[in-house]
Amino acid sequence: MWRRTPFLSRLSGQSLGLAVCRRMHTGAAARPAEPVIDVHAHVVLEATMGTAGGFGPELGVDADGTPWFRIGEYYLRGVQYKGSPFMDASVRLARMERDGISFQVLSPNPLTYFHYIPAQEAVRFCRAHNDALAKLVADHPHRLAGLAALPVQCPESAAEELQRAVRELGLLGGGIGTEWGTPLDSPELDVVWATATSLDVPIFMHPAPRGIDGPVGDPRLRRFELDVVVGFNLESTLAICTLIFGGVLARHPNLDLCFPSGGGAIPFVSGRLAAAAAAPRPWVSDELRSRGALERALRRLWFDTHVHDDGALQLLQRVADPGHLVFGTNFSGWDQDQSKATSPPDTSMLELTVNARRLLRRPHLCV
Repeated sequence: MWRRTPFLSRLSGQSLGLAVCRRMHTGAAARPAEPVIDVHAHVVLEATMGTAGGFGPELGVDADGTPWFRIGEYYLRGVQYKGSPFMDASVRLARMERDGISFQVLSPNPLTYFHYIPAQEAVRFCRAHNDALAKLVADHPHRLAGLAALPVQCPESAAEELQRAVRELGLLGGGIGTEWGTPLDSPELDVVWATATSLDVPIFMHPAPRGIDGPVGDPRLRRFELDVVVGFNLESTLAICTLIFGGVLARHPNLDLCFPSGGGAIPFVSGRLAAAAAAPRPWVSDELRSRGALERALRRLWFDTHVHDDGALQLLQRVADPGHLVFGTNFSGWDQDQSKATSPPDTSMLELTVNARRLLRRPHLCV
C-alpha cells in the first residue's frame, strides 16, 4: 500500500502571496489593471467521495490526527483538504480576494482522474464530479467556472460526458491527464478531440503522479518528489510531442489544448524537435517536413505562465503564440507562490486576461 507525505501537503493550507498576479496590475503604469483570470486551479468535491466504488476517493484521519486522502491503494497523508480552498468555497473566494484573483476555472484534482480504473466506475465518478462542480460554480457564477472530468479510458463515454457537461451543465470544457495507457495519437481518441472541436471548447491537459490508479512510473522520480517537481514537466513534454508528431493537431485543426506550467520542457527543446522534423527523421509526417511546420504546430497550443522564472517565461514567449498564453497559479498548491524565485516571471506586458477570454469562449468574462 503506497503511503506518501509530499511537501505540497505542508503548503496547501498556508497563506501564499501572488507576486505574479500583482505584477499584472502594477507592471505597466500606463495600462489600467485587468481582471485576473486563473485557469489553473484544482478542486476536491465532497459529493464525489466513494463514487468510484472501492477506488474511493475517501477522506479520513489517523488516530494521531493526521488527515489522509485515499485513491485505491494510494494514500496521500498530511493534506488537510477539508476547510481548505480545495473543498471550501468560502475559503477559496477569500483567498482569491486576498491574492487579487478575479475569476478561477476549476479543474479536477489530478489525483482523481481515475483514468486507469474500470470504465464503469470512472463514468460514475465523472458524472458525480461534474454534477457537483456545476452546482458549485452555479452558486458563484461571477467568480468560478469549471472543466469536466472525463473517463478517457472509454473514449465514447468521454465524448458523451463532455457533451453532457457542456450542453446540460454549463461547464466550459474538459480537464484530463496526459497518460492513461492509450497513446494520445491513437485513432480511438479522435472521437474525444472531435467532440471538443464540435462543441468549440478547450481541453486542459494536466499530468498526474504515476502509480496512483495505474502503473508505477520511473522509480528515480520517487526520490526528492521528482515525480511532481520535474515529472509533471516531463509528462507534458511527452504529451505535446505525441500530439504533434502523431498528427492529432493536423487531424483536428480547430482543437484547442492547454497545458500547465509552460508545457514542461517544450520551450527549451523546441529547436531540437524542429531539427528532427527538418532532417527529417523517418517517422516525421509530410505535413511536418516543411520549413517552420513544427514551430507553427507549437503555436497552436495554449500554455499557462506558471513557470517560476522570468528566463523560462522569455523562452516560452519565443516558442508560443503570445495570444495563447494564459495566467495560472496551481492555486493553493505547493508552488503557487512564485515571489520567492530569484527572478519571478513578469507577465505585466502580456494580454493574459484577453487570451483567457478567447480560450474559454467567454468574451465578456469579468468585464
